[in-house]
Amino acid sequence: MRGRHDRGFTLIELMIVVAIISIIAAIAIPGLMRSRMTGNETSAISSLSVTRAAQVAYSSSCGNGAYATSYAVLGTPPGGNPTGDGFISKDLGHAAPVEKTGYRFVMAPGAGSTAGPADCNNAATNSAFLATAVPISVGVTGSRGFALNASNTVWQDTSGVAPTEPFTAGGTVSFIQ
Repeated sequence: MRGRHDRGFTLIELMIVVAIISIIAAIAIPGLMRSRMTGNETSAISSLSVTRAAQVAYSSSCGNGAYATSYAVLGTPPGGNPTGDGFISKDLGHAAPVEKTGYRFVMAPGAGSTAGPADCNNAATNSAFLATAVPISVGVTGSRGFALNASNTVWQDTSGVAPTEPFTAGGTVSFIQ
């Protein structure tokens, strides 16, 4: 009669492997979350830079020297051409709410803004604008809020809310571009 040979893992060995995997996951997951938040924040800053370029192009070619009142206006092709492209990509250039990569984007009249002339599509314009990007869930999708106005400088607030005009550096608010 041959001796019995057990082949495989014991319950204790399997429990040790599960414990090791759990420890590695506990160490890695917070780093992955921070990386994701950093990516979302970088995307929000980039989207505000795109907003800046779109507002400048809109002002000079369609807005008669004034700025668009919303992201939907920036997304509308000039001259009512339904097959044309707007001044900003479709991921931002649509009706509110505008959400992208964990951030909510809002465009409003800037401080001291007055009504401008009608644009090439007969839409209302403003003499100044304020574009903001705030995390949908502070601490999960991002930790900083951002804002941009007609002065073309992106500001950040490390508390997660959008900086308010007039922008001044101090406390949790500073400029980044």
